[in-house]
Amino acid sequence: MSAGIHLLLNTDNGNITVHLGPAWYIDNQDILISKGDNISVTGSKVSYNGDLIIIAKEVKKGDQVLRLRDDNGYPLWSGWKNN
Repeated sequence: MSAGIHLLLNTDNGNITVHLGPAWYIDNQDILISKGDNISVTGSKVSYNGDLIIIAKEVKKGDQVLRLRDDNGYPLWSGWKNN
């Protein structure tokens, strides 16, 4: 199992951790997210170890979109190498 990629999103209501997905999947996408980038995140807020986090469905940076999960929350990397 590979390491997961997370980011810390600075919002008007404070910082929140966002889980993106496995490093191997994120590294093979055409979008690069860097510290200080202006992004928007769509996903689900969940409680994890007593903290509120976001499980990202997609991340938008300008006109680029990093798609991570389908409308049912199913990870797009499941079966990715079989496509």
